[in-house]
This record gives sequence, C-alpha cells and structure tokens, in this order.
Amino acid sequence: MPLNKNDSILIVGAGVFGLSTALELTRRGYTNITVLDRFAPPVPDGSSVDISRIIRIDYADPLYAKMAREAYSGWNAEYKDFFDASGYAILSEAPGHPYIEKSKQIIFQAGGKVDEFHDVNTLKTIRPAVKANLAAAHGYHNPIGGWANAEGAIQRLATQCSVAGVSFITGPRGTVHSLRMSGDRVTGVNIIDGSNISASHVILSTGAWSTRLLNLAHAASASGQPVGFIQLTSEEAHALQKTPVIVNLTTGVFAFPPTPGSNILKLARHGFGFATAQKSQFTGSIVSGPKPTESNAATGYLPHDADQGLRDGLKQLFPALGDRPWLDRRMCWYTDTPNGDFIVDWHPGLKGLFVATGGAGHAFKFLPVLGRYVADCVEEKAEASLREKWRLAMPEGKVTGEISMAGDGSRGGPPLRKLTVLEQAKL
Repeated sequence: MPLNKNDSILIVGAGVFGLSTALELTRRGYTNITVLDRFAPPVPDGSSVDISRIIRIDYADPLYAKMAREAYSGWNAEYKDFFDASGYAILSEAPGHPYIEKSKQIIFQAGGKVDEFHDVNTLKTIRPAVKANLAAAHGYHNPIGGWANAEGAIQRLATQCSVAGVSFITGPRGTVHSLRMSGDRVTGVNIIDGSNISASHVILSTGAWSTRLLNLAHAASASGQPVGFIQLTSEEAHALQKTPVIVNLTTGVFAFPPTPGSNILKLARHGFGFATAQKSQFTGSIVSGPKPTESNAATGYLPHDADQGLRDGLKQLFPALGDRPWLDRRMCWYTDTPNGDFIVDWHPGLKGLFVATGGAGHAFKFLPVLGRYVADCVEEKAEASLREKWRLAMPEGKVTGEISMAGDGSRGGPPLRKLTVLEQAKL
C-alpha cells in the first residue's frame, strides 16, 4: 500500500540512516514523523558518531562510487563546515590488491586521476608529511577525499530534522524493546518501560542493534571494530597536519590527520572485527551485537589483540609515536552484510515495516545524499537494479551454520573472533 503524507511513521534509530531518511521524507511532505533512540543525537556509541569519518569516492563497486561522488559535492557545499579535504591514500603490502585495482579503474572511467606508488618513499614524495615505515606499499593517492567531523555533521542533520518538524523521543521513552505486532503487521513498537507507541509504518534504522529486533541472521550481523585516540602536542600535530587519510588494506588499520584544535590523532581498523553473544528480543536466539541500553563507548575497553593490532598500525604509520599511550579507546559497531551492501527495503513478510540498515562500516560518507536514496526505496520509486541490490531477501529454508559477512573486499586484518565471556563483560 502506498504511504499517505499524513500517515504516522516511526523511525527507530537516530544515526545517519534514520536522520537522513526522516529529513528527506519531511521534505517530501510527510507530516507525522517521529525518531526514537536511546540517546539524543549525536548518539554517543553510534557508528556514525566520532571526531572523524573517512570521506572518499574510491569504491570497487560502480553504484557506491557514483553515490560517493554525489555525496562529495554535498560535503563541499551544505556540509563544508565539517569537511577537511586532506586527500586519501589507499595501499596494500602486496601488489595487485583487487579492491585497489577495481577502485582505480572506476576512477579512471569517470575521468579522474590518482597518483600511483609502489613503495612508501614514492608516497612520501607525493605527500611529504607522511611518516609511515612500511617494507612494502602498493597503492595510490587520491587528492579527492578526506575526512569529516561526524559528530558535528550528525548534530547539524538532527537540527535540520527538528527545524523541519520531525519529532524526537529519547531516553527510556525512546528505547525500543521489540516490535509491536498484530498478526503479520507491525503496528508500532514496545518500549522498555512497558508502554508502546503505535504507528502506521515503522522504519528500522537501528544499525548493529537491528539483529536484536528482527530476524536477520541470513542477511546481517554485528561486529565491533577497534578505535584508538592519542594526544599530540601542538608541534607534533603541526608536523602531521598535511598527511592524508591513510588506509592499509593488508592490516585493515587506517589513520586520520590530527584533529585541528584538539590535536588528537585517531586510528581504527576496518576489519572483520569481534563478535559478542546477545539474546535477540525478536527470536530469542543468540546474536552478536552491542549492549542494548547502556552506552557502548563508555568503558574504553579493547581486547588485547585488538589493542595490539592498533598499536602495530600506529608503529607502521607513525613510528615516532609508536609507544604513545592511548588517550581513549572504544569499539565501533558495524552492521555487517555478506557483500557490504546496504539493506533498504520493505520487509517481505511483515507489513508496515521498512528496514534501512547494513551500513557495513561505510554508510556515513553518503550523509548528504543517503536520505534521497532511502526515501526513493520507501516510495518504491528507485530503479529496479538498486532495489534489487538493497533487497531484504528471505532465506530459502532454515538457516544452518554461520553466513560469511566478509563485506565488499575492503577489509583487512585477522578473521572475525568471538569474544570470551570475560571479555564481553568488560565492554
């Protein structure tokens, strides 16, 4: 059934999917939209929130490359106050990495240019501020790219939603326990305090928390990815100010230039991550995911091997800082999908439920355009090829065993590891 402009719409999740969709639907004339979340945006443990996120146009998939180029225009216009065009360097310690080669090909096909290198000294010639010490480095530098202040951009987006007329419910009243059902129709949500909120339609944009509320074992999972921050002096930050964002696809470790003002240097790993064991409210089965109500960014805990992986990356990319203590650490929670594709679709078995999730660690960069793509799918106006790519397919028969959520080929480092009970208790 088509949506009416005055239908009540609940959007669960105030991250980049939820907020961008809320704003776009409001701009299209929908008048009764409410966003729910445990915390007011910027949500402190959301995957869309931090001091920095990579903004790149480099993709081994033509659709995401096209979307990224469109979003890049937005980062240089409406969101320019939050964007730093530092450039982007992508490398592998072995030659011929498929993701790098395909990304480069797509850039060339679109009329772009990159600076190729086959050793770290050539990269240092291209970008003299680079301090990396790598025995082997094969890749390229793209001057089109950089990073964005994610927290600031999400705050701007949330403010735009509020000004446009979107309502927000946060705290215990905005913390969803489960979907409210009537037969095969979703009629709203149940709240952790025992109350409920009814709606004509529910849009689930809950990221790594999605598997708690919906059976997505065949289509998505959640993994924690390590992030670390170190404090630099103003002199150290100045020396590294003109470094590009650097990604090592062999280890998965990537790093940003120091954040102006705070002089904080951030590293993270875009890898296969760490899994937990949490009980799904929807199915009662055990799934991987972050804690349901508390902030997952509060403890600063990382497993030893996660910490060591970041430390090794720090010593490679910034050797002089290799022994610097961490200012802070955290797990960033991804919603993983088998091929790194988003899940943006009306649920095929539950009426009134639309799913917009599966960011797979790369959705934030599309903030300026993501809402338009999602709203087109909500209104069933998107091209058939896009709707098929982002379709929420139901499994054929019972899902047995674990499904690989390896992503799009851009991840590196060790395989997915399940945390022990003790490790999980420290998160």
